[in-house]
Amino acid sequence: MSRILITSALPYINGIKHLGNLAGSMLPADVYARFKRAQGHEVLYICATDEHGTPAELAAAKAGQDVKTYCDEQHLIQKNAGEAFGLSYDWFGRSSSPENRALTQMFCDALDENGLIEERTDKMVYSIDDGRFLPDRYVEGTCPHCKFEKARGDQCDNCGRLLDPTDLIDPYSAVSGSRNLEVRDTKHLYLLQTKVELQLRAWIDSKSAWPQLAKSIANKHLEEGLIDRGITRDLKWGVPVAKNGKPREGFENKVFYVWFDAPIEYIGATQEYFNARNEPEGWQKWWRLDQGADDVSYIQFMGKDNVAFHTVSFPATVIGSGQPWKMVDTLKAFNWLNWYGGKFSTSMNRGVFMDQALEILPADYWRWYLIANSPEGSDSSFTWDQFQNTINKDLADVLGNFVNRIVKFTESKFGGTVPEGGAVGPLEEKLYADLAALLIEATEAFDAMEMRKAAQTVRRIWVLGNEYLQEAAPWTAFKTDADRAAVIVRHGLNLVRLYAVLAQPLIPFAAQSIADSVSVTLPLGWPSTDAKSELSKLPLGAPVKSGEVLFKKIEDEQVAEWAERFGGNEG
Repeated sequence: MSRILITSALPYINGIKHLGNLAGSMLPADVYARFKRAQGHEVLYICATDEHGTPAELAAAKAGQDVKTYCDEQHLIQKNAGEAFGLSYDWFGRSSSPENRALTQMFCDALDENGLIEERTDKMVYSIDDGRFLPDRYVEGTCPHCKFEKARGDQCDNCGRLLDPTDLIDPYSAVSGSRNLEVRDTKHLYLLQTKVELQLRAWIDSKSAWPQLAKSIANKHLEEGLIDRGITRDLKWGVPVAKNGKPREGFENKVFYVWFDAPIEYIGATQEYFNARNEPEGWQKWWRLDQGADDVSYIQFMGKDNVAFHTVSFPATVIGSGQPWKMVDTLKAFNWLNWYGGKFSTSMNRGVFMDQALEILPADYWRWYLIANSPEGSDSSFTWDQFQNTINKDLADVLGNFVNRIVKFTESKFGGTVPEGGAVGPLEEKLYADLAALLIEATEAFDAMEMRKAAQTVRRIWVLGNEYLQEAAPWTAFKTDADRAAVIVRHGLNLVRLYAVLAQPLIPFAAQSIADSVSVTLPLGWPSTDAKSELSKLPLGAPVKSGEVLFKKIEDEQVAEWAERFGGNEG
Protein backbone atom coordinates (compact mmCIF):
# COMPACT_ATOMS: atom_id res chain seq x y z
CA MET A 1 0.00 0.00 0.00
CA SER A 2 1.18 3.51 -0.80
CA ARG A 3 1.65 6.69 1.20
CA ILE A 4 -0.74 9.49 0.30
CA LEU A 5 -0.38 13.14 1.32
CA ILE A 6 -3.59 15.15 1.08
CA THR A 7 -3.96 18.90 1.59
CA SER A 8 -7.01 21.10 1.21
CA ALA A 9 -6.85 24.84 0.61
CA LEU A 10 -6.33 26.70 3.87
CA PRO A 11 -9.53 28.38 5.12
CA TYR A 12 -8.97 32.05 5.82
CA ILE A 13 -9.08 33.12 9.44
CA ASN A 14 -11.70 35.88 9.18
CA GLY A 15 -14.80 34.07 10.34
CA ILE A 16 -16.51 30.70 10.17
CA LYS A 17 -16.58 29.22 6.67
CA HIS A 18 -19.70 28.84 4.52
CA LEU A 19 -20.95 25.75 2.71
CA GLY A 20 -19.24 26.83 -0.50
CA ASN A 21 -15.83 26.70 1.20
CA LEU A 22 -16.67 23.28 2.61
CA ALA A 23 -17.81 21.90 -0.75
CA GLY A 24 -14.84 23.30 -2.67
CA SER A 25 -11.94 21.81 -0.76
CA MET A 26 -12.21 20.54 2.81
CA LEU A 27 -15.09 18.07 2.42
CA PRO A 28 -13.97 16.34 -0.82
CA ALA A 29 -10.46 16.08 0.62
CA ASP A 30 -11.93 14.37 3.68
CA VAL A 31 -14.01 11.97 1.56
CA TYR A 32 -10.93 10.99 -0.41
CA ALA A 33 -8.81 10.63 2.73
CA ARG A 34 -11.41 8.36 4.37
CA PHE A 35 -11.71 6.28 1.20
CA LYS A 36 -7.97 5.80 0.92
CA ARG A 37 -7.65 4.88 4.59
CA ALA A 38 -10.39 2.28 4.10
CA GLN A 39 -8.36 0.83 1.24
CA GLY A 40 -5.47 0.37 3.67
CA HIS A 41 -3.18 3.18 2.48
CA GLU A 42 -1.08 5.31 4.82
CA VAL A 43 -2.77 8.70 4.62
CA LEU A 44 -1.70 12.07 5.99
CA TYR A 45 -4.45 14.71 5.65
CA ILE A 46 -3.18 18.21 6.46
CA CYS A 47 -4.95 21.55 6.67
CA ALA A 48 -4.58 24.81 8.62
CA THR A 49 -5.98 28.27 9.09
CA ASP A 50 -4.50 30.98 6.83
CA GLU A 51 -3.93 33.77 9.32
CA HIS A 52 -1.94 36.59 7.74
CA GLY A 53 -2.79 39.58 5.56
CA THR A 54 -4.80 42.78 5.77
CA PRO A 55 -8.25 41.12 6.18
CA ALA A 56 -7.07 39.49 9.42
CA GLU A 57 -5.95 42.85 10.78
CA LEU A 58 -9.22 44.52 9.80
CA ALA A 59 -11.37 41.70 11.18
CA ALA A 60 -9.51 41.84 14.50
CA ALA A 61 -9.95 45.61 14.67
CA LYS A 62 -13.67 45.26 13.95
CA ALA A 63 -13.92 42.68 16.75
CA GLY A 64 -12.06 45.02 19.12
CA GLN A 65 -9.22 42.54 19.62
CA ASP A 66 -5.50 42.45 18.94
CA VAL A 67 -4.86 40.34 15.88
CA LYS A 68 -3.16 37.46 17.70
CA THR A 69 -6.05 37.04 20.17
CA TYR A 70 -8.51 37.20 17.29
CA CYS A 71 -6.64 34.54 15.32
CA ASP A 72 -6.30 32.31 18.40
CA GLU A 73 -10.07 32.35 18.90
CA GLN A 74 -10.97 31.95 15.23
CA HIS A 75 -8.57 29.06 14.75
CA LEU A 76 -10.26 27.14 17.55
CA ILE A 77 -13.72 27.96 16.17
CA GLN A 78 -12.77 26.66 12.72
CA LYS A 79 -11.05 23.58 14.15
CA ASN A 80 -14.14 22.70 16.19
CA ALA A 81 -16.45 23.29 13.22
CA GLY A 82 -14.37 20.97 11.05
CA GLU A 83 -14.44 18.24 13.67
CA ALA A 84 -18.22 18.64 14.06
CA PHE A 85 -18.54 18.05 10.30
CA GLY A 86 -16.42 14.91 10.61
CA LEU A 87 -13.41 16.32 8.76
CA SER A 88 -10.72 13.77 9.58
CA TYR A 89 -7.65 15.98 9.49
CA ASP A 90 -4.54 14.35 10.87
CA TRP A 91 -3.52 17.89 11.75
CA PHE A 92 -5.22 21.29 11.52
CA GLY A 93 -2.40 23.78 11.88
CA ARG A 94 -1.82 27.51 11.75
CA SER A 95 0.12 29.60 9.25
CA SER A 96 1.23 31.81 12.16
CA SER A 97 3.16 28.90 13.66
CA PRO A 98 6.90 29.12 14.39
CA GLU A 99 7.42 26.26 11.94
CA ASN A 100 5.87 28.20 9.07
CA ARG A 101 7.74 31.36 9.97
CA ALA A 102 11.10 29.56 9.79
CA LEU A 103 10.21 27.76 6.55
CA THR A 104 8.99 30.93 4.83
CA GLN A 105 12.17 32.80 5.70
CA MET A 106 14.24 29.81 4.60
CA PHE A 107 12.53 29.67 1.19
CA CYS A 108 13.18 33.39 0.65
CA ASP A 109 16.84 32.91 1.52
CA ALA A 110 17.13 30.02 -0.94
CA LEU A 111 15.43 32.02 -3.70
CA ASP A 112 17.67 34.97 -2.96
CA GLU A 113 20.81 32.82 -3.17
CA ASN A 114 19.62 31.58 -6.57
CA GLY A 115 19.19 35.12 -7.93
CA LEU A 116 15.38 35.00 -7.90
CA ILE A 117 14.67 37.79 -5.40
CA GLU A 118 14.91 41.45 -6.37
CA GLU A 119 14.31 44.64 -4.39
CA ARG A 120 12.09 47.12 -6.24
CA THR A 121 10.57 50.48 -5.37
CA ASP A 122 6.80 50.74 -5.82
CA LYS A 123 4.45 53.67 -5.52
CA MET A 124 1.58 52.95 -3.15
CA VAL A 125 -1.20 54.91 -1.54
CA TYR A 126 -0.41 55.88 2.06
CA SER A 127 -3.13 56.88 4.54
CA ILE A 128 -1.73 59.56 6.79
CA ASP A 129 -4.57 59.27 9.32
CA ASP A 130 -4.34 55.45 9.42
CA GLY A 131 -0.55 55.57 9.49
CA ARG A 132 -0.24 52.79 6.94
CA PHE A 133 0.09 51.89 3.27
CA LEU A 134 -3.17 50.68 1.82
CA PRO A 135 -3.37 47.56 -0.37
CA ASP A 136 -5.21 48.17 -3.65
CA ARG A 137 -8.59 46.87 -2.52
CA TYR A 138 -8.53 49.05 0.61
CA VAL A 139 -8.53 52.21 -1.45
CA GLU A 140 -11.99 53.14 -2.71
CA GLY A 141 -13.33 56.02 -4.75
CA THR A 142 -15.13 56.99 -7.95
CA CYS A 143 -14.40 54.98 -11.09
CA PRO A 144 -12.87 57.22 -13.80
CA HIS A 145 -14.68 55.22 -16.50
CA CYS A 146 -18.27 54.73 -15.31
CA LYS A 147 -18.33 57.12 -12.32
CA PHE A 148 -19.39 54.34 -9.91
CA GLU A 149 -18.74 55.78 -6.45
CA LYS A 150 -17.72 52.54 -4.66
CA ALA A 151 -14.99 51.33 -7.00
CA ARG A 152 -12.00 49.59 -5.40
CA GLY A 153 -8.37 50.31 -6.15
CA ASP A 154 -7.96 47.05 -8.04
CA GLN A 155 -11.26 46.85 -9.95
CA CYS A 156 -14.60 48.54 -10.47
CA ASP A 157 -17.38 46.08 -9.64
CA ASN A 158 -19.83 48.13 -11.72
CA CYS A 159 -18.09 48.25 -15.11
CA GLY A 160 -15.51 45.51 -14.50
CA ARG A 161 -12.51 47.62 -15.52
CA LEU A 162 -9.20 46.82 -13.85
CA LEU A 163 -7.85 49.83 -11.99
CA ASP A 164 -4.86 51.18 -10.13
CA PRO A 165 -5.54 53.05 -6.86
CA THR A 166 -4.12 56.21 -8.38
CA ASP A 167 -6.79 56.05 -11.12
CA LEU A 168 -9.63 56.66 -8.65
CA ILE A 169 -11.36 60.01 -8.36
CA ASP A 170 -11.69 61.29 -4.78
CA PRO A 171 -10.04 58.22 -3.26
CA TYR A 172 -10.48 57.38 0.42
CA SER A 173 -9.34 54.72 2.89
CA ALA A 174 -11.71 51.77 3.14
CA VAL A 175 -10.26 51.22 6.62
CA SER A 176 -11.22 54.56 8.14
CA GLY A 177 -12.88 56.62 5.42
CA SER A 178 -10.06 59.15 5.56
CA ARG A 179 -9.31 61.10 2.37
CA ASN A 180 -5.97 62.27 3.75
CA LEU A 181 -4.01 60.11 1.31
CA GLU A 182 -0.81 60.48 -0.64
CA VAL A 183 1.33 58.37 -2.93
CA ARG A 184 4.65 57.30 -1.44
CA ASP A 185 7.59 55.19 -2.49
CA THR A 186 7.97 51.85 -0.71
CA LYS A 187 10.48 49.05 -1.22
CA HIS A 188 9.36 45.46 -1.75
CA LEU A 189 10.86 42.09 -2.61
CA TYR A 190 9.84 40.50 -5.89
CA LEU A 191 9.98 36.83 -6.79
CA LEU A 192 11.31 36.64 -10.36
CA GLN A 193 8.86 34.05 -11.61
CA THR A 194 9.78 34.87 -15.19
CA LYS A 195 13.20 33.27 -14.64
CA VAL A 196 11.66 29.86 -13.88
CA GLU A 197 8.98 29.98 -16.58
CA LEU A 198 10.50 27.20 -18.69
CA GLN A 199 10.76 24.89 -15.69
CA LEU A 200 7.19 25.74 -14.69
CA ARG A 201 5.91 24.99 -18.18
CA ALA A 202 7.70 21.66 -18.27
CA TRP A 203 6.32 20.72 -14.87
CA ILE A 204 2.74 21.64 -15.76
CA ASP A 205 3.04 19.88 -19.14
CA SER A 206 4.05 16.72 -17.30
CA LYS A 207 0.71 16.68 -15.42
CA SER A 208 -1.33 15.07 -18.18
CA ALA A 209 -3.62 13.33 -15.68
CA TRP A 210 -4.71 16.53 -13.93
CA PRO A 211 -8.45 17.26 -14.09
CA GLN A 212 -9.28 19.57 -16.97
CA LEU A 213 -10.33 22.51 -14.78
CA ALA A 214 -6.95 22.70 -13.01
CA LYS A 215 -4.97 22.19 -16.20
CA SER A 216 -6.87 24.86 -18.13
CA ILE A 217 -6.44 27.48 -15.41
CA ALA A 218 -2.72 26.76 -15.13
CA ASN A 219 -2.21 27.04 -18.89
CA LYS A 220 -4.31 30.22 -19.06
CA HIS A 221 -1.95 31.99 -16.69
CA LEU A 222 1.09 30.77 -18.58
CA GLU A 223 -0.33 31.89 -21.92
CA GLU A 224 -1.23 35.32 -20.56
CA GLY A 225 2.42 35.67 -19.57
CA LEU A 226 4.08 35.27 -16.22
CA ILE A 227 4.91 38.37 -14.22
CA ASP A 228 7.32 38.83 -11.35
CA ARG A 229 5.31 38.90 -8.13
CA GLY A 230 5.76 41.08 -5.07
CA ILE A 231 6.13 38.87 -2.00
CA THR A 232 6.25 41.49 0.79
CA ARG A 233 3.70 43.90 2.22
CA ASP A 234 3.65 46.96 4.47
CA LEU A 235 1.86 45.29 7.35
CA LYS A 236 2.58 44.46 10.98
CA TRP A 237 0.91 41.02 11.17
CA GLY A 238 2.63 38.24 9.27
CA VAL A 239 5.96 36.49 8.84
CA PRO A 240 8.72 39.10 9.32
CA VAL A 241 10.98 39.67 6.34
CA ALA A 242 14.38 38.29 7.25
CA LYS A 243 17.66 37.35 5.66
CA ASN A 244 19.80 34.57 7.12
CA GLY A 245 17.80 34.67 10.34
CA LYS A 246 18.05 38.43 10.92
CA PRO A 247 15.71 41.30 9.95
CA ARG A 248 16.40 42.31 6.37
CA GLU A 249 17.77 45.83 6.16
CA GLY A 250 15.13 48.28 4.96
CA PHE A 251 12.35 45.73 5.53
CA GLU A 252 12.18 45.81 9.33
CA ASN A 253 8.52 46.94 9.28
CA LYS A 254 7.35 44.64 6.52
CA VAL A 255 6.05 41.07 6.36
CA PHE A 256 5.80 38.46 3.66
CA TYR A 257 2.74 38.51 1.40
CA VAL A 258 0.12 36.10 2.70
CA TRP A 259 0.07 34.20 -0.60
CA PHE A 260 3.81 33.60 -0.29
CA ASP A 261 3.69 32.05 3.18
CA ALA A 262 0.25 30.34 3.12
CA PRO A 263 1.09 27.43 0.76
CA ILE A 264 4.36 26.88 2.62
CA GLU A 265 2.16 26.14 5.64
CA TYR A 266 1.30 22.77 4.09
CA ILE A 267 4.86 21.83 4.98
CA GLY A 268 4.76 23.86 8.18
CA ALA A 269 1.60 22.14 9.40
CA THR A 270 3.20 18.75 8.72
CA GLN A 271 6.11 19.83 10.88
CA GLU A 272 3.66 20.95 13.58
CA TYR A 273 2.04 17.50 13.47
CA PHE A 274 5.26 15.57 13.88
CA ASN A 275 6.59 17.97 16.51
CA ALA A 276 3.41 17.39 18.51
CA ARG A 277 4.14 13.65 18.25
CA ASN A 278 7.71 14.22 19.42
CA GLU A 279 9.03 13.08 16.02
CA PRO A 280 10.80 16.27 14.87
CA GLU A 281 12.28 14.65 11.75
CA GLY A 282 9.14 12.73 10.76
CA TRP A 283 7.83 15.41 8.40
CA GLN A 284 10.80 14.98 6.06
CA LYS A 285 9.70 11.57 4.78
CA TRP A 286 6.57 13.29 3.41
CA TRP A 287 8.17 16.39 1.92
CA ARG A 288 11.86 15.85 1.16
CA LEU A 289 12.76 13.71 -1.84
CA ASP A 290 16.18 13.09 -0.33
CA GLN A 291 14.53 11.72 2.83
CA GLY A 292 12.12 9.20 1.28
CA ALA A 293 9.26 11.35 -0.01
CA ASP A 294 9.77 10.09 -3.57
CA ASP A 295 7.22 7.33 -2.93
CA VAL A 296 4.53 9.75 -1.67
CA SER A 297 1.49 10.58 -3.82
CA TYR A 298 0.55 14.21 -3.12
CA ILE A 299 -3.00 15.43 -3.86
CA GLN A 300 -4.25 18.99 -3.37
CA PHE A 301 -7.96 19.96 -3.19
CA MET A 302 -9.11 23.54 -3.77
CA GLY A 303 -11.61 25.88 -5.39
CA LYS A 304 -10.83 27.21 -8.84
CA ASP A 305 -9.93 30.68 -7.51
CA ASN A 306 -6.91 29.19 -5.72
CA VAL A 307 -5.52 27.23 -8.67
CA ALA A 308 -3.28 29.98 -10.07
CA PHE A 309 -1.35 30.32 -6.82
CA HIS A 310 -0.89 26.54 -6.57
CA THR A 311 0.12 26.00 -10.19
CA VAL A 312 2.33 29.05 -10.68
CA SER A 313 3.37 31.00 -7.56
CA PHE A 314 3.93 28.20 -5.06
CA PRO A 315 5.59 25.88 -7.61
CA ALA A 316 7.82 28.79 -8.66
CA THR A 317 8.87 29.13 -5.02
CA VAL A 318 9.59 25.42 -4.68
CA ILE A 319 11.35 25.04 -8.04
CA GLY A 320 13.29 28.26 -7.53
CA SER A 321 14.60 27.09 -4.16
CA GLY A 322 16.65 24.45 -5.97
CA GLN A 323 15.95 22.02 -3.14
CA PRO A 324 14.49 18.48 -3.39
CA TRP A 325 10.93 19.17 -2.25
CA LYS A 326 7.96 16.95 -2.98
CA MET A 327 5.60 18.70 -5.40
CA VAL A 328 1.94 18.03 -6.03
CA ASP A 329 1.05 15.05 -8.22
CA THR A 330 -2.67 15.71 -8.66
CA LEU A 331 -4.52 18.97 -8.21
CA LYS A 332 -8.27 18.49 -7.86
CA ALA A 333 -10.01 21.81 -8.49
CA PHE A 334 -13.68 22.57 -8.00
CA ASN A 335 -15.98 25.17 -9.44
CA TRP A 336 -18.13 27.26 -7.13
CA LEU A 337 -21.15 26.23 -5.16
CA ASN A 338 -23.30 29.33 -5.38
CA TRP A 339 -26.22 30.54 -3.31
CA TYR A 340 -29.26 30.87 -5.55
CA GLY A 341 -27.09 31.87 -8.48
CA GLY A 342 -25.06 34.42 -6.49
CA LYS A 343 -21.91 33.85 -4.47
CA PHE A 344 -21.73 32.77 -0.86
CA SER A 345 -19.94 35.56 0.96
CA THR A 346 -18.24 35.59 4.35
CA SER A 347 -17.91 39.38 4.36
CA MET A 348 -21.55 39.93 3.32
CA ASN A 349 -22.91 37.08 5.50
CA ARG A 350 -24.65 35.62 2.47
CA GLY A 351 -25.69 31.94 2.62
CA VAL A 352 -25.48 29.22 5.28
CA PHE A 353 -22.29 28.91 7.32
CA MET A 354 -20.88 25.77 8.91
CA ASP A 355 -21.95 26.54 12.48
CA GLN A 356 -25.44 27.57 11.37
CA ALA A 357 -25.83 24.42 9.28
CA LEU A 358 -25.19 22.21 12.29
CA GLU A 359 -27.74 24.14 14.35
CA ILE A 360 -30.54 22.91 12.13
CA LEU A 361 -29.47 19.46 10.87
CA PRO A 362 -26.79 16.80 11.51
CA ALA A 363 -23.53 16.99 9.59
CA ASP A 364 -24.28 13.98 7.38
CA TYR A 365 -27.27 15.69 5.76
CA TRP A 366 -24.98 18.49 4.57
CA ARG A 367 -22.11 16.18 3.68
CA TRP A 368 -24.32 14.05 1.46
CA TYR A 369 -25.93 16.98 -0.32
CA LEU A 370 -22.65 18.78 -0.98
CA ILE A 371 -20.90 15.70 -2.37
CA ALA A 372 -23.92 14.46 -4.35
CA ASN A 373 -24.11 17.93 -5.96
CA SER A 374 -20.38 18.57 -6.10
CA PRO A 375 -19.50 21.55 -8.38
CA GLU A 376 -17.05 19.66 -10.58
CA GLY A 377 -18.03 20.16 -14.22
CA SER A 378 -19.46 23.65 -13.67
CA ASP A 379 -20.69 25.98 -10.96
CA SER A 380 -23.75 24.73 -9.09
CA SER A 381 -26.30 26.52 -6.95
CA PHE A 382 -27.69 25.63 -3.55
CA THR A 383 -31.46 25.85 -3.23
CA TRP A 384 -33.60 24.80 -0.29
CA ASP A 385 -35.96 22.80 -2.53
CA GLN A 386 -33.11 20.81 -4.07
CA PHE A 387 -31.61 20.24 -0.64
CA GLN A 388 -34.94 18.96 0.71
CA ASN A 389 -35.52 16.67 -2.28
CA THR A 390 -31.98 15.24 -2.16
CA ILE A 391 -32.15 14.40 1.54
CA ASN A 392 -35.67 13.03 1.49
CA LYS A 393 -35.23 10.86 -1.60
CA ASP A 394 -31.66 9.65 -1.16
CA LEU A 395 -31.17 9.35 2.58
CA ALA A 396 -34.68 8.90 3.96
CA ASP A 397 -36.53 7.03 1.18
CA VAL A 398 -33.71 4.92 -0.27
CA LEU A 399 -31.04 4.27 2.38
CA GLY A 400 -32.92 4.82 5.63
CA ASN A 401 -36.01 2.98 4.47
CA PHE A 402 -34.03 -0.07 3.37
CA VAL A 403 -32.15 -0.39 6.66
CA ASN A 404 -35.31 0.15 8.71
CA ARG A 405 -37.40 -2.37 6.78
CA ILE A 406 -34.98 -5.28 6.80
CA VAL A 407 -33.82 -4.84 10.39
CA LYS A 408 -37.35 -4.52 11.80
CA PHE A 409 -38.51 -7.52 9.76
CA THR A 410 -35.61 -9.54 11.16
CA GLU A 411 -36.59 -8.54 14.69
CA SER A 412 -40.22 -9.50 14.21
CA LYS A 413 -39.77 -12.77 12.26
CA PHE A 414 -36.27 -14.09 13.06
CA GLY A 415 -35.76 -13.14 16.68
CA GLY A 416 -33.40 -10.29 15.91
CA THR A 417 -30.53 -12.46 14.63
CA VAL A 418 -28.95 -13.20 11.27
CA PRO A 419 -30.88 -16.30 10.13
CA GLU A 420 -29.39 -19.46 8.67
CA GLY A 421 -30.83 -21.95 6.20
CA GLY A 422 -32.07 -21.85 2.63
CA ALA A 423 -30.33 -21.91 -0.74
CA VAL A 424 -29.21 -19.12 -3.05
CA GLY A 425 -31.53 -18.64 -6.04
CA PRO A 426 -31.60 -16.73 -9.34
CA LEU A 427 -32.43 -13.42 -7.65
CA GLU A 428 -29.31 -13.64 -5.51
CA GLU A 429 -27.13 -14.57 -8.49
CA LYS A 430 -28.43 -11.50 -10.33
CA LEU A 431 -27.78 -9.40 -7.22
CA TYR A 432 -24.15 -10.60 -7.12
CA ALA A 433 -23.57 -9.68 -10.75
CA ASP A 434 -25.21 -6.27 -10.57
CA LEU A 435 -23.54 -5.43 -7.28
CA ALA A 436 -20.07 -6.45 -8.48
CA ALA A 437 -20.34 -4.10 -11.46
CA LEU A 438 -21.45 -1.21 -9.27
CA LEU A 439 -18.71 -1.84 -6.70
CA ILE A 440 -16.13 -1.58 -9.47
CA GLU A 441 -17.72 1.64 -10.72
CA ALA A 442 -17.90 3.19 -7.24
CA THR A 443 -14.29 2.34 -6.43
CA GLU A 444 -13.09 3.79 -9.72
CA ALA A 445 -15.05 7.01 -9.13
CA PHE A 446 -13.62 7.48 -5.64
CA ASP A 447 -10.13 6.72 -6.94
CA ALA A 448 -10.56 9.30 -9.70
CA MET A 449 -11.83 11.85 -7.14
CA GLU A 450 -15.05 12.18 -9.14
CA MET A 451 -17.12 13.04 -6.10
CA ARG A 452 -20.53 13.46 -7.68
CA LYS A 453 -20.21 10.22 -9.63
CA ALA A 454 -19.01 8.36 -6.54
CA ALA A 455 -22.06 9.49 -4.57
CA GLN A 456 -24.40 8.66 -7.45
CA THR A 457 -22.95 5.16 -7.76
CA VAL A 458 -23.24 4.50 -4.04
CA ARG A 459 -26.87 5.62 -4.28
CA ARG A 460 -27.43 3.14 -7.13
CA ILE A 461 -26.13 0.39 -4.84
CA TRP A 462 -28.70 1.47 -2.23
CA VAL A 463 -31.40 1.38 -4.92
CA LEU A 464 -30.24 -2.08 -5.99
CA GLY A 465 -30.86 -3.37 -2.47
CA ASN A 466 -34.35 -1.90 -2.40
CA GLU A 467 -35.15 -3.46 -5.77
CA TYR A 468 -33.88 -6.84 -4.59
CA LEU A 469 -35.92 -6.67 -1.40
CA GLN A 470 -39.03 -5.58 -3.26
CA GLU A 471 -38.77 -8.39 -5.84
CA ALA A 472 -37.71 -11.10 -3.38
CA ALA A 473 -40.45 -10.07 -0.91
CA PRO A 474 -39.34 -11.88 2.27
CA TRP A 475 -42.57 -10.90 4.01
CA THR A 476 -44.49 -12.95 1.44
CA ALA A 477 -42.01 -15.83 1.31
CA PHE A 478 -42.08 -16.16 5.10
CA LYS A 479 -45.71 -17.26 5.00
CA THR A 480 -44.96 -20.39 2.95
CA ASP A 481 -41.18 -20.92 2.94
CA ALA A 482 -39.27 -19.73 5.99
CA ASP A 483 -35.95 -20.98 4.58
CA ARG A 484 -36.41 -18.88 1.45
CA ALA A 485 -37.24 -15.86 3.60
CA ALA A 486 -34.10 -16.53 5.64
CA VAL A 487 -31.91 -16.37 2.51
CA ILE A 488 -33.46 -13.04 1.51
CA VAL A 489 -33.16 -11.58 4.99
CA ARG A 490 -29.56 -12.74 5.33
CA HIS A 491 -28.65 -11.01 2.07
CA GLY A 492 -30.54 -7.90 3.10
CA LEU A 493 -28.69 -7.69 6.40
CA ASN A 494 -25.35 -8.16 4.65
CA LEU A 495 -26.34 -5.31 2.35
CA VAL A 496 -26.88 -3.20 5.47
CA ARG A 497 -23.32 -4.01 6.53
CA LEU A 498 -22.04 -3.19 3.05
CA TYR A 499 -23.94 0.10 3.02
CA ALA A 500 -22.28 1.06 6.30
CA VAL A 501 -18.85 0.37 4.79
CA LEU A 502 -19.61 2.34 1.61
CA ALA A 503 -21.02 5.21 3.66
CA GLN A 504 -17.81 5.66 5.70
CA PRO A 505 -16.24 8.31 3.43
CA LEU A 506 -19.49 10.14 2.69
CA ILE A 507 -21.68 10.12 5.81
CA PRO A 508 -19.44 8.78 8.59
CA PHE A 509 -21.75 9.43 11.54
CA ALA A 510 -24.70 7.65 9.92
CA ALA A 511 -22.35 4.90 8.75
CA GLN A 512 -21.68 3.86 12.35
CA SER A 513 -25.39 3.98 13.21
CA ILE A 514 -26.10 1.70 10.25
CA ALA A 515 -23.27 -0.62 11.31
CA ASP A 516 -24.62 -0.71 14.89
CA SER A 517 -27.90 -2.15 13.63
CA VAL A 518 -26.08 -5.30 12.50
CA SER A 519 -23.54 -5.35 15.36
CA VAL A 520 -20.57 -4.20 13.29
CA THR A 521 -17.89 -1.77 14.45
CA LEU A 522 -16.32 0.67 12.01
CA PRO A 523 -13.94 1.44 10.45
CA LEU A 524 -13.84 -1.53 8.11
CA GLY A 525 -11.78 -2.04 4.97
CA TRP A 526 -13.12 -1.03 1.58
CA PRO A 527 -15.19 -3.82 -0.02
CA SER A 528 -13.79 -6.10 -2.69
CA THR A 529 -15.58 -6.62 -5.97
CA ASP A 530 -16.46 -10.20 -4.97
CA ALA A 531 -20.11 -9.44 -4.28
CA LYS A 532 -20.94 -12.96 -3.11
CA SER A 533 -18.22 -12.76 -0.49
CA GLU A 534 -19.28 -9.27 0.60
CA LEU A 535 -22.83 -10.51 1.14
CA SER A 536 -21.78 -13.31 3.46
CA LYS A 537 -19.69 -11.35 5.97
CA LEU A 538 -22.13 -11.32 8.89
CA PRO A 539 -21.86 -14.32 11.22
CA LEU A 540 -24.96 -16.50 11.43
CA GLY A 541 -26.81 -15.75 14.63
CA ALA A 542 -25.28 -12.29 15.02
CA PRO A 543 -27.66 -9.90 16.83
CA VAL A 544 -29.62 -7.33 14.89
CA LYS A 545 -31.31 -4.33 16.48
CA SER A 546 -33.25 -1.41 15.10
CA GLY A 547 -32.52 2.04 16.46
CA GLU A 548 -33.83 5.56 16.00
CA VAL A 549 -34.90 6.71 12.56
CA LEU A 550 -31.69 7.19 10.59
CA PHE A 551 -32.82 10.18 8.56
CA LYS A 552 -35.85 12.30 9.35
CA LYS A 553 -37.52 13.84 6.35
CA ILE A 554 -37.24 17.57 5.89
CA GLU A 555 -40.73 19.09 6.01
CA ASP A 556 -42.02 22.01 3.96
CA GLU A 557 -42.51 24.04 7.15
CA GLN A 558 -38.81 23.67 7.97
CA VAL A 559 -37.80 24.81 4.49
CA ALA A 560 -40.02 27.88 4.79
CA GLU A 561 -38.50 28.70 8.19
CA TRP A 562 -34.92 28.33 6.90
CA ALA A 563 -35.63 30.37 3.78
CA GLU A 564 -36.91 33.17 5.98
CA ARG A 565 -33.89 32.96 8.29
CA PHE A 566 -31.11 32.57 5.74
CA GLY A 567 -32.71 33.85 2.56
CA GLY A 568 -33.21 31.98 -0.67
CA ASN A 569 -36.29 31.53 -2.77
CA GLU A 570 -37.22 30.40 -6.23
CA GLY A 571 -38.46 33.78 -7.34
